[in-house]
Amino acid sequence: MSVEEILGGVFPRRVLSLLERRGVKKLYPTQVEAIKAGLFSDLSMIVSAPTASGKTLVAVLAMLYTLLRGGKVLYLTPLRALASEKYEEFKSLFTELGFKVAVSTGDYDQADPWLAKYDVIVSTNEKADSLVRHRAPWLSSIHLLVVDEIHTLGSERRGATLEVLLTRLRTEMKDGMKILGLSATVKNLEELAKWIEARPVRVNWRPVKLKEGVYYDGQIYFEDETVKLGYFDDPYLDLLEDITRKGGQMLLFAPTRRSAVAAAKKLARISQRRLSDKERRSLKEVSAKLRRVSSDKVTALLADLVERGVAFHHAGLAPAARRLVEDAFRGFLLKAVSATPTLAAGVNLPARRVVISSYRRFNVELGYYERIPVMEYKQMAGRAGRPQYDKEGEAILIARTIEEVDYLFDEYIHAEPEKILSQLGSEPVLRSQLLSVISTGGVGNVETLEKFLEKTLYSVQFGIFSLKALASRILRRLGEKGLVVIEDSGTLSATPLGRRTAELYIDPETTIEGVEFFKSHGEPSILAYLMLLCHTPDMSTLYLRRNEKEKLLEIAEERAGEIGYRMPLDDVELEFFLSRLKTALLLEDWIEEAGEDTLVEKYEVGPGDIYSITQTAEWIAFSLSQIADILGYTLHSANLNILSKRIKHGVREELLELVALPGIGRVRARILYNHGYRSLLDLAQASVEELAKIRGIGPSLAEKIKKYFESPSTGEAEEGEAPLQETIDAFF
Repeated sequence: MSVEEILGGVFPRRVLSLLERRGVKKLYPTQVEAIKAGLFSDLSMIVSAPTASGKTLVAVLAMLYTLLRGGKVLYLTPLRALASEKYEEFKSLFTELGFKVAVSTGDYDQADPWLAKYDVIVSTNEKADSLVRHRAPWLSSIHLLVVDEIHTLGSERRGATLEVLLTRLRTEMKDGMKILGLSATVKNLEELAKWIEARPVRVNWRPVKLKEGVYYDGQIYFEDETVKLGYFDDPYLDLLEDITRKGGQMLLFAPTRRSAVAAAKKLARISQRRLSDKERRSLKEVSAKLRRVSSDKVTALLADLVERGVAFHHAGLAPAARRLVEDAFRGFLLKAVSATPTLAAGVNLPARRVVISSYRRFNVELGYYERIPVMEYKQMAGRAGRPQYDKEGEAILIARTIEEVDYLFDEYIHAEPEKILSQLGSEPVLRSQLLSVISTGGVGNVETLEKFLEKTLYSVQFGIFSLKALASRILRRLGEKGLVVIEDSGTLSATPLGRRTAELYIDPETTIEGVEFFKSHGEPSILAYLMLLCHTPDMSTLYLRRNEKEKLLEIAEERAGEIGYRMPLDDVELEFFLSRLKTALLLEDWIEEAGEDTLVEKYEVGPGDIYSITQTAEWIAFSLSQIADILGYTLHSANLNILSKRIKHGVREELLELVALPGIGRVRARILYNHGYRSLLDLAQASVEELAKIRGIGPSLAEKIKKYFESPSTGEAEEGEAPLQETIDAFF
């Protein structure tokens, strides 16, 4: 149905013209069904429809309807990468109509009052949760809450955060806020819709037909036909050779990083033969950009493979490297990408053929291989087919035996995804959320807390009894450790320590670990502080490889006086201890200015891992410095505050003043320091000519540095950054 026919009576001509210029000539069944169900009303709604069937346009239409009536929109996504993607998309669209769009995914210790002046705010679930904890005043003006990937409610790690966030927003802003949930795969759609008092809309239509099949022994078995390949004695090569002959691309999902890299190496044999001269030149440019992102071996290998028309994609890569791969694939330059399954839940990257290399993956915690959920398969399969380019998309599972062919059809292709189940019964998640609702005044006594818990999805699905018992146990722990006060009358309140813990968005047990450390350590070493960070539940530690154990035991014995923690005797606890020590040693090397290449090789990690570890460690160090300050541990507060800055920039303490300047990273700061420029005052007194002579600085950067000092207050600071004048004042 045409845009004019359906939307003519809803939107003014300028909006219809904008949609038409953006290629929206007709509405898909997904949008039509949502409109029929009450999209342009005050009704909340959950739309479940296949990938690429137009759910984002459903959201855009609802957002336009809200904005044109003076409302404010908050758009939630589960991942930062997805938030960035949506921000760029919405900014391009809504600014043409005069609406202001912002993205906020970072600092969890801010209420971000600057967002009050924006009409559309894109955020991650966790950032929005932190904004609620900080009582951001502008939240009360939200008229439409869009929850992208609402099936994240069933995610073990992130589901409970979204569940409590939705429960709080529904409770505290029930009358003035409409919810629009979006998902590709929701089996129990009606149950979720009933929970948030929304109307369920299920659409099975796809703009591109999806063919699902199983590859075995040179053949693809589809429901209605068998396609013989047999070009090579290898499924990966067979499947890529076949699809590239037809002008298509392939996205291969591998269970591990190592298998993703191995698959890319193999696929390069085919992809490099399919490149035109123009594509080779373009890929050479992409490769050069990748080499500028990082000089480590992993990125160097990726750059080599990209020149051959193929790439791998996983969390170990630097974010900039991942974006370059995604853009090259979207631009049809790469013939194939092999990725870990995290890509399926992240950015929009469809391909004509999607290959799921294995339906099993190794569970590191449990020590055995397990089946992937049907929902995960459906998420990956949903990437097959590029609208406007492909008439059909193919999702192919790979079987190892002929018997497995029928098994994969029965257990995945013909199967329905699992129900989305609440994850709020997890104690680590619930204790953080309980402290949050108590500290922000969401509940004032045990009775109102129980009423709040009754409104959660968990209570709807499993009843309130077990949740109340778990909550009671958590409250006792929080009370004993001084984070909450529980009166005999049942009144609940957070202590200053508890409130600050909730605001800082850290696990209460992180605070408890820190307090116990402060009490038992007078003047700890830097390594002891790093071990503290690694002992907190908020910190993810590095995987301990078998060949590393002996070396780490030697280090633990040699540096026993610095570590600050006793080495456990229990074998299981010892494994955890050594894993924490390994992570602490990486952080120590980082702040001692070890190069990224060195860390990648020494600890067998990727640049993306280093980025993730240092970001988390920086936040925990800052948070614990705040906790120490509240309790009067001034030495610990000062030491941890400095440590957080060192971790942020990866420098020794003497460089902190220099790296405060925009454009001066750890490498350039060290160059300047070694040339005698030890402070901002030194730089302020230097001439452009003097700075330009320094290798690694040059004329362009020298001029920028001097301009900062000549007019330090000009221009607006980036989000989350203090104006330069404040930076200078802090040191002078």
